[in-house]
Amino acid sequence: MRIGLIGTGRIGTFHAGVLSRHREVGSLVVADADAARAAEVAERTGSTAAPGVDEIFAWGVDAVVIASATASHAELIARAARAGLPAFCEKPIALDLPGTLAALRAVESAGTVLQLGFMRRFDAGYTQARELVRSGRLGRLHTVRAMTSDPAPPPAAYLPLSGGLYRDCLVHDFDILRWVTGREVVEVYATGSDAGPAMFREAGDVDTAAAVLTLDDGTLATATATRCNGAGYDVRMELAGELDQVAVGLDDRTPISSTEPKGPPAADKPWPGFLERFAPAYEAELDTFVRVVQGETENPCDGREALTALRIAEACELSRRERRPVRLEEIPAD
Repeated sequence: MRIGLIGTGRIGTFHAGVLSRHREVGSLVVADADAARAAEVAERTGSTAAPGVDEIFAWGVDAVVIASATASHAELIARAARAGLPAFCEKPIALDLPGTLAALRAVESAGTVLQLGFMRRFDAGYTQARELVRSGRLGRLHTVRAMTSDPAPPPAAYLPLSGGLYRDCLVHDFDILRWVTGREVVEVYATGSDAGPAMFREAGDVDTAAAVLTLDDGTLATATATRCNGAGYDVRMELAGELDQVAVGLDDRTPISSTEPKGPPAADKPWPGFLERFAPAYEAELDTFVRVVQGETENPCDGREALTALRIAEACELSRRERRPVRLEEIPAD
């Protein structure tokens, strides 16, 4: 199989390493707006560097992996669809609903495959939690608590391009909440704080956010996120039911310490970032994409799944701005 990888930044470089080692990928072609960076990644991974994106499509590939800047995702998804190529794309499809819907229409019109990179669906902890919920082991689920805490803010230049904390960060929590519980979000009430570094206020964004989400069976969920968690990278989910409760992301690298006399000690090596924490999940999602392209398995996360997560993020942003609960039905779905 010959795969074209577009984008060789941090996550693209990781993907290049995974794909270059994959037993079913006989050839990998990489391209980036920075041709020198693409050449460096190609040399490191034994791949071929293309002069630009046009060559990715002209040289004949069986599928494309899109890990470029967010603003380019929708156009590249549509281009892959027009070329009849299966595509894997890092979230988001686009930073707004019109761009997302246009890209989805292109894929659906072409009848091609689009798999979105919501890697938590491939994490062992979340997978186990999903099985426990679905098996009835927890009993009736009444409360879910999800969190994503980054150890340090991103560069200031990234913020205006990110879509904001709900769309860029919490969208992962919104997707995994649906996937683990099997329920849909019907209403949100969200707020945020920009009391941290001034660059968030300048970008019209928040550095910390919280949302209360009501699911369609009455389960209540909270989702919180911050860019300023100095202890380390902390991603967790707690699920409480009438019979039992479990936690995802609680291990010897979780950056939290107990104040109890007999509590567990602080982590010696707290998680420093998302690539370290979710490396096995990133590998698993790409392996699944290869199998999807080969027709061996169904698409585990298509564009409509990504659209639903974005609609929840849009509802949260609207709730924060207008200081009111927002029903998901207020956010367009097509």
